[in-house]
Amino acid sequence: MAWHKGKYYVRKHWEAGRCVSEYIGGGDLGQIAADLDAAEQAERKRAAAARRRAREQERALDAQVIEAADLARALARAVLLASGYHDHKGQWRRRREQTAGRDKARESGNLRDAEAG
Repeated sequence: MAWHKGKYYVRKHWEAGRCVSEYIGGGDLGQIAADLDAAEQAERKRAAAARRRAREQERALDAQVIEAADLARALARAVLLASGYHDHKGQWRRRREQTAGRDKARESGNLRDAEAG
């Protein structure tokens, strides 16, 4: 969108993959069209800036949510570990109670004797 040689206003747009110039006119008609186009362009810039600000706010909120989820995950892990659970291939399982006899038999390699007695 520009004044051509300062005499008449030309509006350009894309049609079927190519740029097309549209003659608007000179004088008052050209000035009115130029003012309308400038106002539309300013509105598009304001809208783009508003979308950009909204995206930045969403990213900041997402970062806070991710941080809170990480903290909650760490807290849950600490509670489970303190309660006697362990992580086995992504599943939390309660640790088995070990008896002193069974532990000794395991160390010696004679588990059958510990189970019998």
